[in-house]
Amino acid sequence: MLRPALFLDRDGVLNIDHGYVHRWEDFQWVEGAKEAIGAFNRAGWLVIVVTNQSGIGRGYYSEADMQALHARMVEDLAASGGRIDAIYFAPHHPEAPLEAYRHPDPPDRKPNPGMLLKALAEHPIDRERSIMVGDKPADLEAALRAGVRGFLFEGGNLADFLEAQAVLA
Repeated sequence: MLRPALFLDRDGVLNIDHGYVHRWEDFQWVEGAKEAIGAFNRAGWLVIVVTNQSGIGRGYYSEADMQALHARMVEDLAASGGRIDAIYFAPHHPEAPLEAYRHPDPPDRKPNPGMLLKALAEHPIDRERSIMVGDKPADLEAALRAGVRGFLFEGGNLADFLEAQAVLA
């Protein structure tokens, strides 16, 4: 049975974007983020994070650092009753100094829709009812190119923002 998905960018939507956040000590939830995820969990939606992580390709931190941060996010969220069903990340960048992460037009890096398309292929997602919340035009472009409705979050309380969009109504 298909379920709608809430696709969320990470930096600037789930956590305060301090620039290349990769350590738990630097991670700070956006106000209302945990509550928003919990509300969508209770409504039966899948919650999927899709995040550009060019800091890996730029050599600022490793994939292991990012995975450790994501594990702490999931653990912290679970303690308050929330759940992230999947996390997709794009470490590539056209100008990455690390050759393994250099690509002229990375298919997964937003605004390209690769991460969303992978999630749509790997999970029973109702595309028409799904939404993407991002804080940059590239997030909305990726949503559009994947056939998912996009919303631009410009800060504040994420739960209040999503309630105002009447997505769960």
